[in-house]
Amino acid sequence: MPCDKPPRAAYAGAMRQAHTRGYFGIGVEGVSKSANTGALLRTAHAFGASFCFTIGAGFDARASRSADTADTPAHVPLWRYPTPAALTLPQGCVLVGIEMHEDATELPSFRHPLSAAYVLGPERSSLSSELLDRCRHVVRIPTRFSLNLAVAGALVLYDRMLQHGRFAERPVASGGAQPLPPAASHGDPVFRRYVPGWIAGRGEAANDTET
Repeated sequence: MPCDKPPRAAYAGAMRQAHTRGYFGIGVEGVSKSANTGALLRTAHAFGASFCFTIGAGFDARASRSADTADTPAHVPLWRYPTPAALTLPQGCVLVGIEMHEDATELPSFRHPLSAAYVLGPERSSLSSELLDRCRHVVRIPTRFSLNLAVAGALVLYDRMLQHGRFAERPVASGGAQPLPPAASHGDPVFRRYVPGWIAGRGEAANDTET
């Protein structure tokens, strides 16, 4: 009986990480449940985060690993800060708060900075005013109520990937697009068979000599 499943190579290609421009980090403030932090860390690792951080958050590595099955801190730097004032970011890295704030920009209308650090607050509270003052941008996910921490982080990072990743344009009709052409690259080196006269010092009118 014929099998309609795609070949194994198709699944392997689907798991390949997308190439994106810039870099990003993501963190949390005031989260008390380490399992929630662990789930966010795993999500960040999957999307290719350059670093993660916590601010004023209790963190139990054992409880975190119950959700972070990828053991993200072993592969991605994890910085822990006691207060918002202690937070340090790389030069040029823009801090973006994810918050259900009335003046926040809705995620579908937000242009992600090339280099950014995203920060989320606890599920039953919000980012502190001290940290919001440090955010250059505040973004909200247009939902009826707050989402699970890892889900909110996944939506933000997926939206960033769509903007800064390299993907084929969506087709007008339903269905998938044609695959992208191979990325531009340099060809094999080209060696001259003759030395131009102007290099040999005989002037442009001089005959070329074979190397």
